[in-house]
Amino acid sequence: MEGYANLIVEQEGPLLWVRLNRPDVLNAYTNELGAELVRAFGQADADDSVAVVVLTATGRVFCAGADVSAGAGAFDTKSGEGAKNFGNRADGARADSNFIAAMMNCRKPSLVAFNGSAAGVGLTLTLPCDIRIAADSAKFGCVFTRRGLVPEAGSAWFLPRLVGLSTALKWCMTGALVPASEALAAGLISETVPADQVESRARELALEIAQNCSGVALALTRRMLWHFSGEAGPGGALSVDAALNIALGAKGDVHEGVSAFLEKRAPRFPLTVSADMPETPWWPDRPDLPR
Repeated sequence: MEGYANLIVEQEGPLLWVRLNRPDVLNAYTNELGAELVRAFGQADADDSVAVVVLTATGRVFCAGADVSAGAGAFDTKSGEGAKNFGNRADGARADSNFIAAMMNCRKPSLVAFNGSAAGVGLTLTLPCDIRIAADSAKFGCVFTRRGLVPEAGSAWFLPRLVGLSTALKWCMTGALVPASEALAAGLISETVPADQVESRARELALEIAQNCSGVALALTRRMLWHFSGEAGPGGALSVDAALNIALGAKGDVHEGVSAFLEKRAPRFPLTVSADMPETPWWPDRPDLPR
């Protein structure tokens, strides 16, 4: 699709492939790339023909981190040295920081296919996504403290939820690169495959979701899991799950899902995310979500 300078965005049936595309600089992150991620995930959210977003990259590395081509002042956006890649905001805020909200509020499930290593923001920009798989040769690094920075993109909230506080502390305190095997054991990624099989496995997994699951049910389920998993008890989930299933049970997707199961055929769900989502006061505008 046209209009992207740092991404390749292509639709393949129900899948929207979003590829970081700055391979000559190891897909280093810039403010412009972040803004394009906002657009791509917004595009996926608004298009009922898109069922799953697959985020990957061109070249041998997924993303080496932030673009430091401005040298020692690469992160100094106040003085202007970092303005080239990260904008110039007097209040210290990043103009592209809403890519996290765009990913979280997207109603389509997202899958990350790490074709290679990811460090710094190259890793943390993927944390709001739902499923991550990786090349078995990939390495991952929360390198911020080694650059004099703190974890960004809301990763101080995301990372402990995904890998546990102890592992998050170890990774962030050392800033060291960890192999895919350690990332797999910690739960950051769900599986590893040989590097030349990453894209085909991502396609297989994404199509399994797209071809078998209701888009409305997927949208509600991913938000429920992100929303309620951090609460102290099951009360919040219990307050909505029965009501949602009662509402959904009277609609076409449940009728079709049960019929398809009984008839041993693929489902053809009639509801659309754009028109048929039930009201959910706990989504999408949560003030406690990282922005």
